[in-house]
Amino acid sequence: MTTTVPDTAEVELAIGGMTCASCAARIEKKLNRMEGVTATVNYATEKAKVSFEAGVGVADLIATVEATGYTAREPLPPAARTGTTAGPDEPANDESGDALRSLRRRLVTAAVLATPVIAMAMVPALQFTYWQWLSLTLAAPVVTYAAWPFHRAAFTNARHGAATMDTLISVGTTAAFAWSLWALFFGTAGTPGMTHPFELTIARTDGAGNIYLEAAAGVTAFILAGRYFEARSKRRAGAALRALLELGAKDVTVLRGGREEQIPVGELKVGDRFLVRPGEKIATDGTVVEGSSAVDASMLTGESVPVEVAAGDAVTGATVNAGGRLLVEATRVGSDTQLARMARLVEDAQNGKARAQRLADRISGIFVPVVMALALGTLGFWLGNGAGLTAAFTAAVAVLIIACPCALGLATPTALMVGTGRGAQLGILIKGPEVLESTRKVDTVVLDKTGTVTTGRMALLAVHTADGTEEGDVLRLAGALEHASEHPIGQAVAAAAAERAGALPVSEDFANVPGLGVQGVVEGHAVLVGRDKLLEEWAMTLPAALARAKAEAEAAGRTAVAVAWDGEARAVLEVADAVKATSAEAVARLRALGLTPLLLTGDNQAVARAVAAEVGIDEVIAEVMPEDKAAVVKRLQDQGRSVAMVGDGVNDAAALAQADLGLALGTGTDAAIEAGDLTLVRGDLRAAADAIRLARRTLTTIKSNLFWAFAYNVATLPLAAAGLLNPMIAGAAMAFSSVFVVGNSLRLRGFRTAG
Repeated sequence: MTTTVPDTAEVELAIGGMTCASCAARIEKKLNRMEGVTATVNYATEKAKVSFEAGVGVADLIATVEATGYTAREPLPPAARTGTTAGPDEPANDESGDALRSLRRRLVTAAVLATPVIAMAMVPALQFTYWQWLSLTLAAPVVTYAAWPFHRAAFTNARHGAATMDTLISVGTTAAFAWSLWALFFGTAGTPGMTHPFELTIARTDGAGNIYLEAAAGVTAFILAGRYFEARSKRRAGAALRALLELGAKDVTVLRGGREEQIPVGELKVGDRFLVRPGEKIATDGTVVEGSSAVDASMLTGESVPVEVAAGDAVTGATVNAGGRLLVEATRVGSDTQLARMARLVEDAQNGKARAQRLADRISGIFVPVVMALALGTLGFWLGNGAGLTAAFTAAVAVLIIACPCALGLATPTALMVGTGRGAQLGILIKGPEVLESTRKVDTVVLDKTGTVTTGRMALLAVHTADGTEEGDVLRLAGALEHASEHPIGQAVAAAAAERAGALPVSEDFANVPGLGVQGVVEGHAVLVGRDKLLEEWAMTLPAALARAKAEAEAAGRTAVAVAWDGEARAVLEVADAVKATSAEAVARLRALGLTPLLLTGDNQAVARAVAAEVGIDEVIAEVMPEDKAAVVKRLQDQGRSVAMVGDGVNDAAALAQADLGLALGTGTDAAIEAGDLTLVRGDLRAAADAIRLARRTLTTIKSNLFWAFAYNVATLPLAAAGLLNPMIAGAAMAFSSVFVVGNSLRLRGFRTAG
């Protein structure tokens, strides 16, 4: 008897209508209840990754999501999503752009109309004869039009027996507005000249003269502000993919029928031969057919030293030809290229990242049902004790009103806005509230080498001269010859020579010797600069002292360049990717935060170990291919570590997205910046420690804000249930809790960097 394993397929669905993490959890639960279906739903990226067996169709999955109260569709392919360039406030697709514009309109409406309502309620001097009716006129559009997303989400949640922050906001604002209407039209609140005096007394009231329009309008405006900034942050989830795919060449020169023809890269086919001139990007993955050159692959591989290629060598799309003319035969095109595979890695890492669990939603999952039950219990109790219908309803509605989360609506957005604002002043950009929770748990920080710990540029670090040779002569002659070279190592030598020796002479008869170095005539001297094999071709060998210096340099992971003129070896130059002056201090600061640093690089072990020793890092993982960096981070996570990743290159994008916390240097590529959770504008690694400290401080502030916001609710609910809720006590308590939350958040403005 044989057992057949059913065929499985995988699809990614774009989910619409989610307003909180519990929405994602509910959709995931419904999908996983389907036979043969395994699903994970990510609230941050608004996507569901679903594996399903034969017998289940994509239409069935979409129908299940829609039956849960949300929308679902198959997302556009990456090429379609990255085909247009979006501005900072305009997402790449019209659907998310419309949603953001709608939210922005509601926020502006709420902010403009709610401000005078709150002012009139809080400042008795502004309460003119008919102020309450003006308040009603201004508050009505806020509670209906502006707050509509909360009401719609609350209705959807109610249909499925769930309660979230949306439920609390909707019920609280509706109760406050409805009671205000009753008090204005059927009670005494509509009487001309009615005011809200400050009488801080605890007394039972029938509620006929109480209005709560400022609570209804203010809560709506504050929470809409938080939702808007969160939506702006979330919609950038696909920007890393756009940045990655836009790195590739747009056009390519192909050879067809012996003629050169310019075509879009998308029309390139496997087997086509194309030209790559010096300074151009290689259009796609292929094999060199003719020519030799140095290829700068640092953005993709992280290797600081350019790779020498010749006929028969493989090259990768999006890398830059730094030297001679190449003829390349395409071996992989489109979605099969290494760049496209890296884009898929970034997307998979983003989708797999732990869902953001908003603290307010966690607590409201318990708090909302308790408040609802307490309101119903209050109504039943007073009716059962013969207090009369009006008094019973007054007490019940008071419970809902006092639970309305005014301070709660301010808790997260104010701390986040102050924290992110202060961060921006210090060159630290925090993408959203979900980022902050990760900083608390992080215990390991993975540092990319090239461009993060090091400068990412080749530099001349040392000059070793033979007896009787002056360093100034070596730099002048070698620098003059290398000035004509396009090779990055040669450019490093020329730049250092110009800086140290001043104006350089002009070289004559310059020639590039593929794979070995350069030769020419400078000031009448026949000069050679390159590998020792180049000198051997001219019957020259390095003296013992220079040979030792060369061996020591290579053992330390540096590139050794020999210099000779007039038939004699004169010097050895040490060239390497220099360590940033602040990297050692930055590593020490990260250790002080309780983090274990680890160096991750595509460079060889010798280079990696040398750099790690210089900055004080013990753990090193070297010779890692770009597509394997995310796997290394995943392996560390599987070991139980909570990982922060600091990087700057395209090769770091997938790892930044995979990490629990991604910190991208602002001096790096767009792909890395978009994939990261925090961006360090300065490009100084010390900012990584400051960013983690600021994020942790901001999270602590949010938590204390939430505690006091809920504490206010818990403390005043018994008064409301007892029918002793004086509107002025409620107003004063609500105002105090809001002022406390804002004041607590403003303390973040005093955050200072460690240096």
